[in-house]
Amino acid sequence: MKTLTILYIGRNQEITDTMNRLLNAREEWKGITTCLEEEALVMVKDIPIDLVLLGNGISAAAEEKLRADLIRIRPVLKIIQHYGGGGGLLYSEIMAALNG
Repeated sequence: MKTLTILYIGRNQEITDTMNRLLNAREEWKGITTCLEEEALVMVKDIPIDLVLLGNGISAAAEEKLRADLIRIRPVLKIIQHYGGGGGLLYSEIMAALNG
């Protein structure tokens, strides 16, 4: 089975740390996290990322710009919002995004 590389971008460092732990708890996932948009853009350029999760605290205007920048770098990149809920909910959101 292919390992999925998932990038989480959030504003709250504590939540971002938790997401890093949750994403890397599954053997089939490799989680990468950041609170910085600029760092996220570099990661998308340099790492074959399968999915981006946008976390809480990102304003609507910042999210719109971030989505546009990410898609400009990698047009087929899947991007979804994730505002909470670990375990089963997180798994379901990720699998739905990848299969949809």
